[in-house]
Amino acid sequence: MNQKERRDKGLPYISDDAVFEEQKVCRRILQRLNTVDRSDFEEIGRIVKELFGKSENAFLNPPFYCDYGSHIEVGKNLFMNYNCMIIDVAKVTIGDNCMFAPNVAIYTAGHPVHPVTRNSLYEYGVEVTIGDNVWIGGNSVVLPGVHIGSNTVIGAGSVVTKDIPDWVIAAGNPCKVIREITEEDRKYYFKDREFDEAAWAEVVKYAKKVEK
Repeated sequence: MNQKERRDKGLPYISDDAVFEEQKVCRRILQRLNTVDRSDFEEIGRIVKELFGKSENAFLNPPFYCDYGSHIEVGKNLFMNYNCMIIDVAKVTIGDNCMFAPNVAIYTAGHPVHPVTRNSLYEYGVEVTIGDNVWIGGNSVVLPGVHIGSNTVIGAGSVVTKDIPDWVIAAGNPCKVIREITEEDRKYYFKDREFDEAAWAEVVKYAKKVEK
């Protein structure tokens, strides 16, 4: 197997010229994304679709960084805020309606712990999976091999080292489940602040549309 094949099978691999050539393709796209007129939302959307290969209503607030782009699979309505990063040596799968706050980083890449092995230049990638309707707070880091369940919120500043289940709020370093998300949470927009009547009417209208 060549080094790209080893990488894609999840085996230790070395970044050789063929690997770097793939990364050059991504970097040229990122150069355009990260220097585009920030008010040209349509052009940003077109570049994002080119970067990921396919996407439906995905939007990134530049700058954004990744290694390949083609290893990232996104669902509908993805939103990533400023300065997010995905080191996509292995596949990263992101579900529908996910939101990333500024400075979120997802790492699939890693290196051996022992210095002699690490200095041999072998590295690896382990895939990351994020479910539907996930919100990841600012300055959070998701480490290789992690699965984050659907409808979950990751608090700001978290370091996610292990799998997080569906329908929970989790936070911390290392990230741990704080509590479940319940039906009672629906009427609040921030802590104990309830939606006003006009906004709540719109929430109810939206809920009827998506939950029917």
